[in-house]
Amino acid sequence: MNIVGDSEHFKQPFDHDEEYVSRAETKREIAIYQELGKQLVALSKSQINKLELDELLYDNVLKAKTIRINTEAYRRHLQYIGKIMRNVDIEALQADLKNVLNQNRNESSKLNVAEKTKDALLSGGDNAIQALIEQHPELDRQKLRQLVRQTNKELTKKPDEASKSATELVKYLRTEIAE
Repeated sequence: MNIVGDSEHFKQPFDHDEEYVSRAETKREIAIYQELGKQLVALSKSQINKLELDELLYDNVLKAKTIRINTEAYRRHLQYIGKIMRNVDIEALQADLKNVLNQNRNESSKLNVAEKTKDALLSGGDNAIQALIEQHPELDRQKLRQLVRQTNKELTKKPDEASKSATELVKYLRTEIAE
């Protein structure tokens, strides 16, 4: 039996080329860049400022925030951001992005700790203040007592409204208690 065709005719250019990258692999890589671009666009401006982005990428990420989502222009702009990101060190950017997102989790956990401490101070009075100062000697006893007293006064007058002193107390606790 004779096979029609020569095996040399059926060889592809990528059969012997080690550096050949298929179109499908290129498209997967581009999709990764675009997904990372979407994550960058979803960040707030202060978070974007914390990242070390080159000027072109930074400007285009901020510009994407002005374009309405679910439009063709937004999709094309994300593609352009993906194209720009081909020249960026992706591993370093992903590590920076992870740090920025984790930093926000730490901030929210600090806020939760400060809120719980505030509630304990409001319900515990001077004994709670004393216990807190024993744990954190850097705190100012007089300022704590004053803020707790003002917060209790405001909450007895208007229990439905947010207390300005309570907000100040939480801010003070967040900045002073280092964990």
